Amino acid sequence: MEYMQGPVTCSHGNILCCQCGIPIPPNPANMCVACLRTQVDITEGIPKQVTIQFCKQCERYLQPPDLWVQCSLESRELLAFCLKKMKSSLSKVRLIDAGFVWTEPHSKRIKLKLTIQKEVMNGAILQQVFVVEFVVQSQMCGDCHRVEAKDFWKAVVQVRQKTLHKKTFFYLEQLILKHGLHNNTLRVKEIHEGLDFYYASKQHAQKMVDFLQCTVPCRCKASQRLISHDVHSNTYNYKSTFSVEIVPVCKDSIVCLPQRLAQSLGNMSQICVCLRVTSTIHLIDPRTLQIAEVDGSTYWRYPFNSLYLPRQLEEFIVMDIDYVRDVKQDAGSGMRSNKHTLADVWVQKTSEMDTSQQYHCRTHLGHLLSHGDLVLGFDLANSNLNDEHVNKMNPHHIPDVVLIKKSYDRNRRHHRRNWKLKQLEREKEVMESDDERQYLEFLEDLEDDETIRKNVNIYRDASKIPVESDTDDDGAPRISLTEMLEDLHIAADATGGEGTSMMTE
Repeated sequence: MEYMQGPVTCSHGNILCCQCGIPIPPNPANMCVACLRTQVDITEGIPKQVTIQFCKQCERYLQPPDLWVQCSLESRELLAFCLKKMKSSLSKVRLIDAGFVWTEPHSKRIKLKLTIQKEVMNGAILQQVFVVEFVVQSQMCGDCHRVEAKDFWKAVVQVRQKTLHKKTFFYLEQLILKHGLHNNTLRVKEIHEGLDFYYASKQHAQKMVDFLQCTVPCRCKASQRLISHDVHSNTYNYKSTFSVEIVPVCKDSIVCLPQRLAQSLGNMSQICVCLRVTSTIHLIDPRTLQIAEVDGSTYWRYPFNSLYLPRQLEEFIVMDIDYVRDVKQDAGSGMRSNKHTLADVWVQKTSEMDTSQQYHCRTHLGHLLSHGDLVLGFDLANSNLNDEHVNKMNPHHIPDVVLIKKSYDRNRRHHRRNWKLKQLEREKEVMESDDERQYLEFLEDLEDDETIRKNVNIYRDASKIPVESDTDDDGAPRISLTEMLEDLHIAADATGGEGTSMMTE
């Protein structure tokens, strides 16, 4: 007997397809792939067209039963959302691959290319590729429906300031725009002495209250009213109201501090000037340059009011000025300002130029004033002050005049102003004639005070081209181009309206 040398090789024979008769490798169905696909459709039961709901206002998709999700086109989130819509029909097959097929952005169609596998006759596994089309239907979500109704709200934040000037509100408006706190509001309503912010949920209103408490000195009260009660499910429907009261002190106001508060701030003078109002009240003593900050809790323990309003400012002309070089500090006195210069000034009212009446005062504006300059201030000598803290003061400690700021030509400043601010879209209950003047004063304050300007987004106004001349340089502060932002306008659709040609010349 002879033995074969070398390894034994096994070879598989081919069989004939039972349908078309071509030779194929053996398989459990005994059919070729082409004949097997004619006999069995593994995509049977899988819908080739699915409808999804899309809200055009907030650009969210409805995920049943009532969840709206944010998805961008051809993103992983949108792919997962579409596959969830087909989860029940894909449970009997094995998903191998899924991807988007490009469609026109305005076609309201989303196409997915799916690759699936399924076990068919006698254990044979068949793989197939097909396309599913998702039809996008417009449907307004509940949140946008409430916004459009404009009368549905769950919480309201009522911001009030008991003063006639709105400088603090103008500053607060810019902070809200910068941090995007207005995005969740249903509407903003402007009424006397304040603003009302309406929200669809109590959480958004509470977020606004927390922001206000960190931004301006204020105090808050909360209340709620029962609207309806379902006894079967034991659910309650409340409307919440948050009342926020801002301290009634504005920039460029003169205040008279209570004696105990003035002593706790380093024995500063009771008559002070408010430099600015941010998260605290910034005060300066015009006689010693001593500065102090009063927060909200301290103010409500020792409340004080403004003696004058900014619209009561009078114009003076500087007749003589003498700088004070050395000032002795008393024991226990607080910090002094390094940005101001102390000076003795003799001024005369521009309305009394035909008389010889002059006033002497000590001011913190020595670094800005010189002979012949115009300055705005308050005349305390010829005023009847009705304030409980002033009545308790020694009359010799009350200055005759308190100077607030240097005066510049308002028309010239407005003419060369090449920047602008954004404003909140709000409903106005009454249009006051003084609003425009107060807003112009706020713009001038931004130019004068760099500290406030850092917290505000200032945009370059491309529509205004400033014209420079030799006579325009009057020393008025300006905002440099490096501090301005470009006002970016983004259209609703970057590809243009429906049917718009995308070709450019």
